[in-house]
Amino acid sequence: MNMTEVVIDGESLTIEQVVAVAQDGARVVLAGSAVPKVQRARAYVERLLAEQRVVYGVTTGFGKFAEVPVAREDSLTLQRNLVLSHSCGVGEPLGIPEARGMMLLRANVMAKGFSGVRLVVLETLLRALNQGVIPVIPRKGSVGACGDLAPLAHLTAVLIGEGEAFYQGERLPGGEAMRRAGIEPVILEAKEGLALINGTQMMTALGALTLWEAENLSKSADIAAAQAVEALRGTNTPYLEISHRVRPHVGQAATARNLMRLLEHSEILASHVTCSKVQDAYSLRCVPQVHGAVKDALAFVRGVLEVEINAATDNPLVFPEEEMVISGGNFHGQPVSQAMDILAIALAEMGNISERRIECTMDPSTSDHLPPFLTSHPGLNCGLMMAQVTAAALVSENKILAHPACVDSIPTSANKEDFVSMGAHAAVKAREVVQNVRRVLAIELLCGAQGLEFRELLRPGRGVAAAHAFIRESIPALEHDRPQTPDIEKVAGMVLDGSLVSRVEDAVGRLEPND
Repeated sequence: MNMTEVVIDGESLTIEQVVAVAQDGARVVLAGSAVPKVQRARAYVERLLAEQRVVYGVTTGFGKFAEVPVAREDSLTLQRNLVLSHSCGVGEPLGIPEARGMMLLRANVMAKGFSGVRLVVLETLLRALNQGVIPVIPRKGSVGACGDLAPLAHLTAVLIGEGEAFYQGERLPGGEAMRRAGIEPVILEAKEGLALINGTQMMTALGALTLWEAENLSKSADIAAAQAVEALRGTNTPYLEISHRVRPHVGQAATARNLMRLLEHSEILASHVTCSKVQDAYSLRCVPQVHGAVKDALAFVRGVLEVEINAATDNPLVFPEEEMVISGGNFHGQPVSQAMDILAIALAEMGNISERRIECTMDPSTSDHLPPFLTSHPGLNCGLMMAQVTAAALVSENKILAHPACVDSIPTSANKEDFVSMGAHAAVKAREVVQNVRRVLAIELLCGAQGLEFRELLRPGRGVAAAHAFIRESIPALEHDRPQTPDIEKVAGMVLDGSLVSRVEDAVGRLEPND
């Protein structure tokens, strides 16, 4: 993926573009078609103000104070107070990519033309994003309705010259960061503070970045499993197309096809085709069923996020064509929260089965006579013994993190906001799970590569051979004990940046699902 510029119009943003802006620093440009939509909505808000109509958050207070009228001359103070009072997040800040993703998504919402903000507000946000003024956004404080209020308030605070921001490697007061970047802070007018802080942009930004990584992990997991099949002298019979034709789950069939391609032309498989073993362990035999269910879950999550990144999540929404202002619930994070919980559960299962394959390589009774802990000098050396323990620790942590957040709720705002989504919790948890699974897969890849060293120099399948060769380019076989952390992190990096998948796909073609 090589994007240097992303054009937003509120309608057509993709997951890939979110990643390009958030992680790769692509510049964001407002589409010309969005400008009249933004202006029409603002003109209608101005008309409502002139007519002294009662509109939530425009001529009234917020939440429980929705019945309290606010005079027009106090509207600027009202919007500023909203941002400052809601800037109460706590904990470590989000990373730069996550914060950039939030800024992009918030801008894309306003570009839809239902927020009722002035064009200058949207332009100021885009200038800050493009010039690297990135708000410091504490990761804790959102319950997922009315959206991610506290995180988005911290984002907005920088635009009005308050809060804190990262700029050119420094953490600065928001006003100073804007000054150094040459950006004039915006003075929020009626409706604009509310439009900036009301929505699901934290959970959705984290979700998009996590999904992108998870989709790459899915391919890496198939590669790791295929390598384990070779190292453990398993069979490819369970992956034959005829078996999956009669249980036609899409992800299951795709995984089976991947495994067959990765194992194609294997001398190792051919060498034991007449052995006495009848069935492999589930962690080998059922890879299509388990990895396939993960693929299907990822497809569902992608569908939810593709809708959400282009959704209007404000309250109230301004419909100038229909001359309506609707106080609804588009800010509620339940769709994203539920999807993030599904993502965390699916990824945790991917890690769980990976750890079982790792364990199979440790024990000669299950490894088809590989040396204990994959070392040539057992007793004197521990080999990869503790690497499996680390994998066990990570998957056990994931089992805790996979507990769903979306089934929880706690009333807030004096029971006005009485049912919330916990979407931010779900997204943060899923992000932790994907990082843990990446390292579990790295350990499996190391174990599989080490196992192949003992298979009498027989050549594995084309895809497995490509993976093994790529790992060995930077990580030598384990002849004697050494610290394993650098090796694990190096392979985890190959998984994260996509280089492992890319090298294997050069050998066997695109793995499914195709990019």
